[in-house]
Amino acid sequence: MASALVHYTAAAVTDCGRKSSSNEDAFAISVEHGVYLLCDGMGGAAGGEVASRMAVDEMLRLLTSRAQDAPLAQAAEEAVRATNEAIFSRSQRNARLRGMGTTLVGLLVEERRALVINIGDSRCYRLRNRSLEQLTVDHSLVDELVRAGQITPDAALHSPLRNVITRALGTRREVTPDIFEYEVEPDDLFLLCSDGLTRELPDSLIESLLGADSPLDELCARLVSAANTAGGNDNITCLLVRAA
Repeated sequence: MASALVHYTAAAVTDCGRKSSSNEDAFAISVEHGVYLLCDGMGGAAGGEVASRMAVDEMLRLLTSRAQDAPLAQAAEEAVRATNEAIFSRSQRNARLRGMGTTLVGLLVEERRALVINIGDSRCYRLRNRSLEQLTVDHSLVDELVRAGQITPDAALHSPLRNVITRALGTRREVTPDIFEYEVEPDDLFLLCSDGLTRELPDSLIESLLGADSPLDELCARLVSAANTAGGNDNITCLLVRAA
């Protein structure tokens, strides 16, 4: 792996969308510690908002306070385990929050090494040389059916089952995240997003919007605006991280 230092910048925008007055998405950024997190909550009453906010706050606390010599993947797994226990325990103590949970997608960077954590159907993409690649795999029923060849990707877009998540943080006593490792190259652009973006915009349009030579906050705002124009049926959150 090359030893050249990589510097990171980040920005994020979150929006309720056009159909909701509340926002169950949450995000956290620590450029200093190389931690970028995004969650999309679910649950009755205020459960979704509570779960997503608990998740980003607890994950950020644990990952930014980890021992410097702790292996990154191990620290990520331990943080997920502790955060899952905290959310699940709170839901068991409060009947109004029973069953709450959240997706989690995270990017952890150490110089030119990047770990991507994923639970649920929030996604991480990487734009490299103007080509967009999805780095995570959705934990959803329709995505599993597509991978099994039982339905087509087009049918999945319109399936009444597309809201069914097969893995979430906080809904059960234990959960296993996907963890992927990548080598970062200068000019890589990472996008963390909730499904309020990806259900409204095809990857081709996301790729085109991200290819503009604009500040990160403007790129985030354009993505959110495009998703709202396309329908805005859910909360929309975009978090961008650029390597330089």
